[in-house]
Amino acid sequence: MWKLLAESSLWIAAIVGFIISIGSAIHVILYKRDVRAAFGWAGFCMAVPYVGPFLYLCFGINRVQRKAIKLRRSRVRLQAPLEISNATEDLPSFSDISTTLDSLSLLVDGLVERPLLSGNKFTLLTNGDEAYPEICKAIREAKHSVTLLTYIFDNDQAGKMFVDALKEAHDRGVQVRVLIDDMGRRYSWVPIDRVLREAGIPTDLFMKTEIPWSMQFVNLRNHRKIIVIDGKVGYTGGLNIRDGHMHSLNPKHKIQDIHFRVEGPVVTHLQEAFAEDWVYTTGELLEGEPWFVPLQHEGKTLARGIPDGPDGDFESIRWTILGALSCARSSIRIITPYFLPDQTLITSLNLAAMRGVDVEILLPERGNLPTVQWASTATLHQVMERGCKVYYTPPPFDHSKLMVVDKTWVLLGSANWDPRSLRLNFEFNVECYDAELGKDVHERLGAIKQQSKLVTPDHLSNRSFPAKVRDGFARLFSPYM
Repeated sequence: MWKLLAESSLWIAAIVGFIISIGSAIHVILYKRDVRAAFGWAGFCMAVPYVGPFLYLCFGINRVQRKAIKLRRSRVRLQAPLEISNATEDLPSFSDISTTLDSLSLLVDGLVERPLLSGNKFTLLTNGDEAYPEICKAIREAKHSVTLLTYIFDNDQAGKMFVDALKEAHDRGVQVRVLIDDMGRRYSWVPIDRVLREAGIPTDLFMKTEIPWSMQFVNLRNHRKIIVIDGKVGYTGGLNIRDGHMHSLNPKHKIQDIHFRVEGPVVTHLQEAFAEDWVYTTGELLEGEPWFVPLQHEGKTLARGIPDGPDGDFESIRWTILGALSCARSSIRIITPYFLPDQTLITSLNLAAMRGVDVEILLPERGNLPTVQWASTATLHQVMERGCKVYYTPPPFDHSKLMVVDKTWVLLGSANWDPRSLRLNFEFNVECYDAELGKDVHERLGAIKQQSKLVTPDHLSNRSFPAKVRDGFARLFSPYM
């Protein structure tokens, strides 16, 4: 009797295991895009009943994407009516800039629901020493509204500069809204949002969670850096708000970075991005004045904001980069603190170099995240083998994020060249078509290159065997860094 029951139980367990394995394999086949990953998981589920499906359930299903789908359904897409006054007839067209970039503009047209706008002006600001005093002065002189969105906002000397300026504006009756990523505010104690609320400044946290080990805590972060004054003047780029960016304070860990003052119609795109994140977080819809106002032409730069995130704007910046690499004719210069390109980006960089384009990539010699730098080092030989040049910039750590193509097209903003920025974070970049701005950025990166060290194949091959193993092992986790 017991023997019969045992045999029956074994048969039932085998049949149930077979059904679960088949079901898991079917799920893999239907939802895994990568053929190699699909083949591996399907085979593992069939070969190891129960264990294979269990591990696939834990590690094979992209829950980040599922969270993003839910987030997409709850977010509001805003597009303010654009009013431009003081129109002029001497604004540039593509024929004045570069006919080879026409196709790139068409590509981005299909990626984002925002037009390419003329009449903009971009002013380059180096480090917090230049940017912070100017931004705080603009906040203090604001007449109607201030919106501020950032990833890191530390409670330190730099942070207090901003708190004082925001409080002064708020106390004068200026409408102020501050949005900080919940993870980014945790870099200092006491968290700055408490200080802002005590000062009476309307402040909220993006994707707040009290569970630090949850996936929501480490993914789907808001990495954007946007400040808009009176709906007319914007600031965006790579700068967070912390002492490290102000070298005059002699911080323990200095950080190099480049930020931009933005004037002209494209400021509306910055404000729209803030307003979308604000209404998602708080439910308050920012419409009309004082948030959106008629804008004048301030310069001759064609520009467009490119919001990016794991929602409706998924991979917009990645596709823009791929398009720019394919359109390049003479030169590409890139500076980024984190460089973990996927295979498609690597191939596109190599193809550009093989077409005779001068491709130069500037990376920090000493990164602030060792595991990311190890993984990046293990990738460099794939980029260099077809002619791309890689340079290590000297300390202090360079956090700049810029790309310039043919000394004409500039991509600036918050996104890094890594999977977290290009797939998991909410980012905001701006594409600019302007030979004068392009030349300025190209020369600025050229000056950094002159101080940098060319990375050679010998440099990579002369690493010790343990270092090569360490770097290669870290590279296996690059999709999650």
